[in-house]
Amino acid sequence: MSHIVVVGAGQAGSSLVAKLRAEGFDGEVTLIGVEPVPPYQRPPLSKAYLLGDMTKERLYLRPAEFYADQNITLRTSVRVTGIDPVAKIVTLEGSEEIAYDQLAFTTGSHPNTLPAAIGGTLDKVYTVRDLQDADAMAPHFQAGKRALILGGGYIGLEAAAVAAKKGVAVTLVEMGERILQRVACAQTSDYFRALHSDHGVDIRESTGLARLIGDGAVTGAEFTDGTTLDVDFVIVGVGIKPASVLAEASGIEMAAGGIGTDAFGRTNDPSIWAAGDCASLPYRGTQLRLESVQNAIDQAEAVARNMLGAETEYRAKPWFWSDQYDVKLQIAGLNIGYDNIVVRAGDKDGSVSHWYFRGDVLLAVDAMNDPRNYMIGKRLIEAGKSPAAAAIADPETDMKGLLSA
Repeated sequence: MSHIVVVGAGQAGSSLVAKLRAEGFDGEVTLIGVEPVPPYQRPPLSKAYLLGDMTKERLYLRPAEFYADQNITLRTSVRVTGIDPVAKIVTLEGSEEIAYDQLAFTTGSHPNTLPAAIGGTLDKVYTVRDLQDADAMAPHFQAGKRALILGGGYIGLEAAAVAAKKGVAVTLVEMGERILQRVACAQTSDYFRALHSDHGVDIRESTGLARLIGDGAVTGAEFTDGTTLDVDFVIVGVGIKPASVLAEASGIEMAAGGIGTDAFGRTNDPSIWAAGDCASLPYRGTQLRLESVQNAIDQAEAVARNMLGAETEYRAKPWFWSDQYDVKLQIAGLNIGYDNIVVRAGDKDGSVSHWYFRGDVLLAVDAMNDPRNYMIGKRLIEAGKSPAAAAIADPETDMKGLLSA
């Protein structure tokens, strides 16, 4: 009987094994995860879960009994220590070995951390990546506490929003010239800077961390401009890196910072596949990783079908979201290489969308509390249509009519 082993029990791993069964695969399926709980949603960790609006059980992607009901062997609290692609053997901590016929890496990513030399290993210094992180920091989200957040990306901003809503005094430090500099245009940065400032968050841009201060636990921070800050806890949100060490050690080729795959999700080993944050995939003539829930689901399901012989290319349709205070940001497309931004006011007060163009080509759209224009932008991008920038800018333009133009 054929045995498929999936290493990494997150969004992609759960989606992949569920799709195998939905497609009628009746062989053995084993899903291996290092955490002690079933696969769960990660985005709410920095939002609803930290706010206390979502229970742990509601985080689970599927009920714990789903895996047994589907005859899927779910191994939690298990670490894979090695893979032998020639013998097709997975070795677990403790030297247990599992034979496979096909294997998929859905190992996700790890948060970047601070070096110990500048205080990164002090107590009360947290990252926001897994359930353990969220549970550890949650007790500090109390009125009157002082939080330092390092990094002005979406994770840092989401954590800042939750902390501010809880009455925490928040200082957010971004080493770059502006928050969201790596992922968004200046107009989107301006929008969220104003939003957070309105909620009392102290945002300091072009400011680096020199070191964290404390004896055992963090009590303060010193910045590169010579200023200092007293803090009760620190959240580090300075990006993530793919969890690809195991794959690389197994002889799998890397590409664009992740596990290299072809358009089918297959690695250089025809029996080994990858999906989700750890995987680098072909996209419009280049190779890249897409760090999003929807890609993890869609790519994993495509890989499941291809493991069963579908041989169907996966064509990514990037979209992302972020919730901060009462603002829902929705992003469609990838803004890589943009040279022009068009700003369009939405139908409701405070709603707005930012449209990214490279020459005459529409690349992406950021929509803040503007779901209608987001959906129109998403459909245009997926259809390969690029309306004139002037038409987007014109408040009299019938946006829906652009879809049929």
